[in-house]
Amino acid sequence: MKLSKSFVTSTILSTVAADQQWPLLTPHGSADASKDSGKNPVLPYRDLIYLHGNLTSIPSITGNEHDAGVFLETYLRDSLNFTVERLYVSSKTFSSNPSAPMTEDHEATVDGKPDKRRFNILAYPGSNVKEARTLISSHIDTVPPFIPYAYRATQDGWGDSFSGRGSVDAKGSVAAQLGALESLLKDGAINPDDVAVLYVVGEETTGDGMRAASAALEEKEYTNWENVIFSEPTEGKLACGHKGISLVSLTARGKSAHSGYPWLGVSANTILIRALAAIEDVALKKGVEEGGLPYSDKYGWTTVNVGVISGGVAANVIPAEAHAQITLRLADGTPADAFDILNEAATKATEELRSKGGSLELQRSPKQGYAPVDINCDVDGFETVTVNYGTDVPNFQVKGNYRRYLYGPGSILVAHSDHEAGTMKDLVAAVEGMKTLIKHTLSA
Repeated sequence: MKLSKSFVTSTILSTVAADQQWPLLTPHGSADASKDSGKNPVLPYRDLIYLHGNLTSIPSITGNEHDAGVFLETYLRDSLNFTVERLYVSSKTFSSNPSAPMTEDHEATVDGKPDKRRFNILAYPGSNVKEARTLISSHIDTVPPFIPYAYRATQDGWGDSFSGRGSVDAKGSVAAQLGALESLLKDGAINPDDVAVLYVVGEETTGDGMRAASAALEEKEYTNWENVIFSEPTEGKLACGHKGISLVSLTARGKSAHSGYPWLGVSANTILIRALAAIEDVALKKGVEEGGLPYSDKYGWTTVNVGVISGGVAANVIPAEAHAQITLRLADGTPADAFDILNEAATKATEELRSKGGSLELQRSPKQGYAPVDINCDVDGFETVTVNYGTDVPNFQVKGNYRRYLYGPGSILVAHSDHEAGTMKDLVAAVEGMKTLIKHTLSA
């Protein structure tokens, strides 16, 4: 469902008396701010609600981001008058084609058919993106399942809230970034040639979107960045860094047999259970010095989550194979360091069963692991925080000496949940915070 400007206005005003209504928005722009004085404080932000509500209303679960991307590039081109380039995502190649033929609804075509390939969006208000100093980025993909967008108006406006999948993580960030840029450009507070935006797919899974975008930017020699602003839910605080991550899979193999004669087989499930118990014991110890996982004063303890377990084919069969998947949030060290600690503990705990013919293999995913990420946060006027989740910051691999920032509206504690939601007060505050941050990056 696409939200019209008139629908947005009527929704905001649904609890307001008739004599407090204001003119509808034109295709772009807001009502006279003087007419809003002392009345509903949210109404001047109808464009922000329109962008955020429409973007959140479009399902964009990772791998299916295409339609949300089409809406966003159309908004950037038609409403903000940005130059827009698509940076396509592929396991083998990437390309950009800002002049691809378009249908009437701005859909690119290939051989006369809609182009449904996944793509990132690079857009800029100036005439020469190679000279842009600050790149502003977030992601448009979400985790499943899709949850429809809803807006709840209140009498005073600042109590207005919204919900839906991606409304916080991270379409609220996208809306806040563009709301800030629009305001700064309109006021002449920044040079259009100094800024660009990059919106990527795939952040919630492998980070393939940001890595493809990085390669495309380097190929096109868009590498003059002095600053990159990333956005995730940080509760309106500047993040000074986030934990690293490592994904580990375990495969246990045994020998099947009738459950009435268990001594004739080797239980893969038992091998896996003993390995996981040893890993949990390691996770409870306080630091490497005590035989545990890395600790740091900045990020705290490394944590372990056993997320997936499977094994066996039937209750009366000794299982021949079992599997588990683990996520580590690293407070210090490298993914390889943590892996070695877990591998040693699991191997030792399963020695007896392996001597009877069983086996255990631990594998680490090298493409989805990285050490803790330190981020710039020395900006006056902002509270600071460190966060435990992962971001696309380490996946931005353009060569250069640039400062990195992480800031956005909303709480990670509701992201990915069935009650993902935020407030207009926080979203508007993030617009102002983003304006301050953008101006800071361009002040040098």
